[in-house]
Amino acid sequence: MTNTNDQEFLAYLVKSLVDHPEDIRIERKVDEMGVLLTLRVHRDDMGQIVGRQGSTAKSIRALLRIVGMKNNARINLKIEEPEGSLRGIPLADGTV
Repeated sequence: MTNTNDQEFLAYLVKSLVDHPEDIRIERKVDEMGVLLTLRVHRDDMGQIVGRQGSTAKSIRALLRIVGMKNNARINLKIEEPEGSLRGIPLADGTV
């Protein structure tokens, strides 16, 4: 599949949500399972991409599924943790 409408759509969508659109990186891989889009954004923009309890990320994935259906492809989105992110690192009080 050489159609990159899904990648262009994701770039357009994410650029409208973040404060650092110049730092957006999208990698596209196609295999027998479908299309995998890997998204990297500036660490300050992660909250805007994920949203409260993951609601924004779920919405982006739902929209990508619709784009995929239109192009007869299964599209998956992987959001990579940016370098320097504090998520998952224990704080001084032991909480994560």
